[in-house]
Amino acid sequence: MRIAVDAMGGDHAPREVVAGAVQAARELSTVTDIYLVGDEASVKAELALCGSIPSNIHIRHASQVVEMGEAPALAIRRKRDSSIGRAVEMVKAGEADAVMSAGNTGAVVAAATLKLRTLAGVDRPAIAAIMPTRGNPLVLVDAGANLDCDPALLRQFAVMGSVYSRVILGRKRPVVGLLSIGGEDIKGNEITKETFSMLQNSPLNFIGNVEGHDLFAGEMDVVVTDGFVGNIVLKTSESVAHAFGHWMKEEFKKSWIRLLGCVFLRGALLSMKARLDPESYGGAPLLGVNGVCIITHGSSSKRAIYHAIRVAGESVHHHLNQEIETEIAALDTPL
Repeated sequence: MRIAVDAMGGDHAPREVVAGAVQAARELSTVTDIYLVGDEASVKAELALCGSIPSNIHIRHASQVVEMGEAPALAIRRKRDSSIGRAVEMVKAGEADAVMSAGNTGAVVAAATLKLRTLAGVDRPAIAAIMPTRGNPLVLVDAGANLDCDPALLRQFAVMGSVYSRVILGRKRPVVGLLSIGGEDIKGNEITKETFSMLQNSPLNFIGNVEGHDLFAGEMDVVVTDGFVGNIVLKTSESVAHAFGHWMKEEFKKSWIRLLGCVFLRGALLSMKARLDPESYGGAPLLGVNGVCIITHGSSSKRAIYHAIRVAGESVHHHLNQEIETEIAALDTPL
């Protein structure tokens, strides 16, 4: 698999991006070539800090960077030599099989949508965020790409999320829920009510409406919502996780007895931290574009970059997009 990596995207770019890419090039047997797209001098300087460089690491120069605060679509149009744009263009030209970026999320979505277009039958792409639960990881879709959605669009998101859960996360028949304000089918606004009916009559393993408190119970594999609500859910969940860690540290520091107890609990605490660590899930796929695209957090470390490249390779290897097209086409086939 050939992966184009936006070397300049993210809060810690290019250092963490380059380090993660080098680790992936060394350890991932399925990844044949990694192209670091960005300022050549900066990328070379970081590569010099990584020791011996694998022969499957390449540099593709791009003179511009889309900053985090820029208007996404405008930046992609004006900065024609941006690292994000050039990385996506490599996929469009067939020079790479997938693209990965920790840069401006909106710009990645805009570049992928404008340059790659969408898969057959897909109206708009959606961001799928992978979240930890009591059981298996949950696919939350959409997590921010589409703020306003109609029922037909939400049904497509449900299909794409279900395919990702099955193909990449290994769920045999993913359980799909629709995020609403109550579990009963009469709850919700007109859009969720109509979506409920459409999903109920689809080939998906749909269990009905789910509420916010159901998200982490581990009983669902996919939860569908619009990008406005999904992004709020995602960021609120991340904030609570950070706050919980802070509260625990404060409480342990209040006495030496609690600190001693912390020593005995160290193994359990480290296991819990690993379970809550979003970096291990490999970023958020942008589902529905005509090419594999993985978006990871702006604050990503080299570990997160490594896992994002891993998931990009797995998505290509397991023919994720072909599976999505097949199931989207089956939506209107009589049951």
